[in-house]
Order: sequence, then structure tokens, then C-alpha cells
Amino acid sequence: MSEAQSISDSSGIARDLTAFQQNILVILAEEPRYGLAIKRELESYYGTEVNHGRLYPNLDTLVDLSLVEKSELDKRTNQYALTDAGYEAILDQFEWSVAKFVTNSDRADDVRALLTA
Repeated sequence: MSEAQSISDSSGIARDLTAFQQNILVILAEEPRYGLAIKRELESYYGTEVNHGRLYPNLDTLVDLSLVEKSELDKRTNQYALTDAGYEAILDQFEWSVAKFVTNSDRADDVRALLTA
């Protein structure tokens, strides 16, 4: 079983995802990747090994939720790509985070600086 919580509806779906699942979506926002490439990116971010038993059930959940599309590169390798719904889920989470974080003009300036860097 993956780390996903039950999903009540499709609006605001990012709010029901685990941080691990959200990180997978963010990685796929850059470009489609095969499973081991996603695993390496996650390991770089977390600074520790990510087990296949954690990664693939979460990828399957994201596919089942139509946030990620799975295709076959060859007989042994699957590629994963962010869908439009996955993009919207990332954007929804980002909007919520920014709205909570930006509480004054100094913080707004910090966010602007990040976006223009």
C-alpha cells in the first residue's frame, strides 16, 4: 500500500498527497523520467536511499489518480510524465504555500527574488 491518503474529490488533490508524492510530481515537472532516475533525484533530495518498495507504489498511486502518465520505454523500463492534472496539483499546493508564507512585504520580496533568480 502506498502512502496516499484517501482522495475525496479531484479539486485540491495536492492537499491529500504525501510530501513524498508531491516531491515526485515536482521532479516530473522538469521532464519525464524513468523510475530509477526519479529514485536518484529523490535520494539526492533526501540524502538517503529510497527503497523501490516505497517509490513504485507511490508512482502507481499517482498514475491511478491521473496525476502521472506511465508509458513503456522498452520491455523493462517505464517512463513517467506529469499530466495536466499533476501540473494543476503542484500549482494548487504552491499557491496555498505562498499564500500562507507571504504575510508581509519582506516575505513577498523574498519570494519575488526566488522567482527572478
